Amino acid sequence: MAFALIENDQRCIWHPFTQVQTAFPPIPIVRAKGIYLYSQDGREIIDGISSWWVNLHGHCHPYISESILDQSCTLEHVIFADFTHAPAIELGSRLLTILPGKMEKIFYTDNGSTAVEAALKMAFQYWHNHNPKTKKSRVVCFKHSYHGDTFGAMSAAGKNEYNQPFWKLLFEVDKIDPPLEGVEERSLVQLEEILIKGETACFIFEPLVLAAGGMIIYPAKGLDALMALCHKYGVLTIADEVMTGFGRTGTLFACDQLNEDPDIICLSKGLTGGFLPLGATACKQEIFAAFLGDTLQRAFLHGHSYTGNPIACRSALASLELLQNDDCTKSREMIARCHKRFCNNWKSHPKLLRCEYLGTLLALEYRSNHAHSYFVSMREKLYRFFIDRNILLRPLGNVLYVLPPYCINENELLSIYDMIILTLEGEL
Repeated sequence: MAFALIENDQRCIWHPFTQVQTAFPPIPIVRAKGIYLYSQDGREIIDGISSWWVNLHGHCHPYISESILDQSCTLEHVIFADFTHAPAIELGSRLLTILPGKMEKIFYTDNGSTAVEAALKMAFQYWHNHNPKTKKSRVVCFKHSYHGDTFGAMSAAGKNEYNQPFWKLLFEVDKIDPPLEGVEERSLVQLEEILIKGETACFIFEPLVLAAGGMIIYPAKGLDALMALCHKYGVLTIADEVMTGFGRTGTLFACDQLNEDPDIICLSKGLTGGFLPLGATACKQEIFAAFLGDTLQRAFLHGHSYTGNPIACRSALASLELLQNDDCTKSREMIARCHKRFCNNWKSHPKLLRCEYLGTLLALEYRSNHAHSYFVSMREKLYRFFIDRNILLRPLGNVLYVLPPYCINENELLSIYDMIILTLEGEL
């Protein structure tokens, strides 16, 4: 049966982020529960990365499953232009209550990339609506950032190894160094040299962690200083919390650790607890007000077929209830404590360039003969090592990370650490 599934898959499916010609056959998964994925051939695989950072409470959590079933029997979908429904309204209200800063409006999209696209278009049109002849049309981003795979989101991260075939099609951006501990001043100088030209519409950033760029963790104080400088020069700030949101960094949102407030926040991934695709872009009233007027041209002419899908919204509401439960908070704290202990014990190991953690994220960068890149050969070796031992960890080049669902227990987490230690002690 497993062979037949793989054969059928290879005949008709094109998998993401995969060189299909050289990749190992995909593993057929037939069911999942908690932190475990169950394969067609009877394997129990620990999902150590929350299935690309989306799963919060474990696979097939009954409360979310029941909420989805209930909603699907009542209202599965309705066009969101000129119509509305309770799940979208309730979710928007709930998000505005818990989001940092003074967010006043929620715009729904389908995923992280589209949440970023909406944010960028909001920022550009905000300035255009104030002055159609505005010079504010450039974006500032961090080097090593990643904001998605659609063209605007790719552009917003700048030209890099992910998007090289499309360089001629991307709009230009200004890149600055992330404000790493001890070199924050360099980033400030770079940013001010850009902002003083008066051409910047927005500064987009992943708060506290550059995720796909290598799980690069940086302190809040440096980002605060950059955001304050943007506000001084009248430049909008966009926090891409697609990965960092919903408890990943130790607080509900990474921006909760900042003193400065962003103008726009992008959300997705953990928003529905890992069940359904949904994105949300939150903004301040000042942004929303710039789109009000007597003409349709001034409005935000953007949307998706499944904008505000009721089933996805109900899934998100159920996930938020679980997220704000004391048991979930204690679980996240346990994961952070375990990560801290592991880092303290292994950060000086000669095979590692760095070992650090933030909240429920643990990141290890292995020494390599090559500069950090998603394409270094060590990535495949690390991936195969762990998947052969029934642990799903998907390295970013020579950077290994652990970002588990919050339902993982300490013994299960220690079993992942034990396998990591084997790679450090000579079995890789």
